[in-house]
Amino acid sequence: MLDIHFVREHPEIVKASEKKRNRDPQLVHEVLAADERWRKTLQDVEKLKHQRNVVSEDINQAKKQKNEALAQEKIQQMRQVVEDIKQGEYAAQKFLQQRDQLLKKVGNVLDKSVPAGKDETENKELKKWGKIPKFSFPHKDHIELGLALDLIDLDTAASVSGARFYYLKNEAVLLHLALQRFAIDMLVKKGFTMVLPPFMLNKAALEGGVNLAEFQDTIYKIEGEDLYLIGTSEHPLVALKKDQLLREEELPLKMGGVSTCFRKEAGAHGRDTKGVFRVHQFDKVEQVVYCLPEDSPKYFQEIQAITESIFQKLGIPYRVVTICSGDIGNKQALQYDVEAWLPGQNDQKGAYREVTSCSNCLDYQAVTLNTKVLRKDGQKEYVHLLNNTALATPRALVAVLENFQTKQGTVKIPRVLWPYMSGVKEIGKKKRQKGKTVAAKKEAGKKSTASLRKKKVTGKQTAPQKKRR
Repeated sequence: MLDIHFVREHPEIVKASEKKRNRDPQLVHEVLAADERWRKTLQDVEKLKHQRNVVSEDINQAKKQKNEALAQEKIQQMRQVVEDIKQGEYAAQKFLQQRDQLLKKVGNVLDKSVPAGKDETENKELKKWGKIPKFSFPHKDHIELGLALDLIDLDTAASVSGARFYYLKNEAVLLHLALQRFAIDMLVKKGFTMVLPPFMLNKAALEGGVNLAEFQDTIYKIEGEDLYLIGTSEHPLVALKKDQLLREEELPLKMGGVSTCFRKEAGAHGRDTKGVFRVHQFDKVEQVVYCLPEDSPKYFQEIQAITESIFQKLGIPYRVVTICSGDIGNKQALQYDVEAWLPGQNDQKGAYREVTSCSNCLDYQAVTLNTKVLRKDGQKEYVHLLNNTALATPRALVAVLENFQTKQGTVKIPRVLWPYMSGVKEIGKKKRQKGKTVAAKKEAGKKSTASLRKKKVTGKQTAPQKKRR
């Protein structure tokens, strides 16, 4: 959430940002009103504590003078003051909670470059990269390719887990892991520290990275426990420094998260419901940066460039869009999406679809998490936090399958992935013999040979038994 000191000092800036987000700036007034109630109550409590100290001294003086009647009168007065302090502190805590609940609804102050718009249809394209493939044959989407090449099993997954789950098989598993290792190696070369985080967080930690009210249709809750499944490794990585004071010389902290992610996607009905593009469980390599406030624009460009480099090296065409004010999330001040070209989308006409998101959250998350930096001059302030997807599977897998398919129905593996593919450079069709794969035939042959050997052994054992009789 926003730093309340900033809201107090710059209410007009916050209200203008809310208005650009197509929201009623009246919420800012409500935050400030709740803040004033809290501060006034605290002041009243401090006055009562001073009064308690005065009365306590009066009681001591009355007892020294052996004026028992006055002492008892002051003791009764003290009891009332103590009760008033207790009630005042309770009220102050209640007002503070009300203020913070309202404050969490206020979005981050938008960067000046964020375009005004009502929804995702008004996001602005910044650039395109790569040549869109033109096929001289009827090309397929990733579902057709996955089934034809025996790479995915959607029906069994649906029966054992439900819709939007999947089995990856054969070369798809190698490709899935190769994409991750390729992205990891890229981040290591760029100086990122790799982290495998916990896949569950408690509410206090999770709320630092995401507004649960905003993501109630996304995050899975563990029944009966204060635990949630993470939707991205960004959440545990920003919680890693919760309630910590970092030294200026420690920054920037550049971390690469590797995790399985879980999302309900309850609000995405009717979109990408088929295949493995939008699913409940997927793996992702994430970039998270802690930095000094003045450096966050620089690191935003750096982590965006890293992600674009990954897709360029893979040879996947993409475009970059900046998210407009009506589509951007509460925590982001600025967001760019990379949208990969997927030939199988839009009834095989092709379409750009979102595969990564780069966000500068300024100090919005750090305020909630209470993560600060101690400057060399002794001043303390909140750090800035940024995140960007390096690569998410299986979306990247879908992009590879659809962009690198051949007329023969195979899929060529991008050259940069060859070192991770156990010698596989092209995914071919599995040969079948009378309804069985070659592997199945070999297995059947092994069983047949074993059966013959068993019969021979049995025959040798039977002959001596007849002689003994």
